[in-house]
Amino acid sequence: MSMVPDILAFNREFVASKAYEAFKTDKFPNKKLVVITCMDTRLVELLPRAMNLRNGDIKLIKSAGAVVAHPFGSIMRSVLVAVYELGAEEILVVGHHDCGMTGLESDRVLKKVRQRGISEDVIETLRNAGIDLESWLKGFARVEDAVHKSVNLIRKHPLLPREIIVNGLMIHPETGKLETVE
Repeated sequence: MSMVPDILAFNREFVASKAYEAFKTDKFPNKKLVVITCMDTRLVELLPRAMNLRNGDIKLIKSAGAVVAHPFGSIMRSVLVAVYELGAEEILVVGHHDCGMTGLESDRVLKKVRQRGISEDVIETLRNAGIDLESWLKGFARVEDAVHKSVNLIRKHPLLPREIIVNGLMIHPETGKLETVE
């Protein structure tokens, strides 16, 4: 069953009570910072609090594993828009311990794809179109290595100005403790 009716009912009250006023800001990140992090549910409120971030402080980009998978994919495009159009001057890639992408095998994901009714014809069509599903759906062995790889991809991007600061961090999803990734 869809969550939309409950969300809309709550939203009507949220708007009527003007609860949105506590979140007013503009589109420019106050701290001139872009944070790329994992979509893990444990980080939704923990990460901003652990980093002393409030609404309006940053541009927040989420992906599975905090991975920037392609230099010309949507995550990197978002980073470049944040830098050139919204004034961001620093980028942080924040991975986390106990990440679900650690050790993720594409064959396990593809098995579930098939179980959910996606036909072998569709999978073969994608492969014939040059999509390497095995690489695309595969996780990583160590989160720190994935963060380091994403940081390097961003730093070396041909469209990113050299003065932009790019660093990597790890967060513990239970305590919020942060560590640098070199």
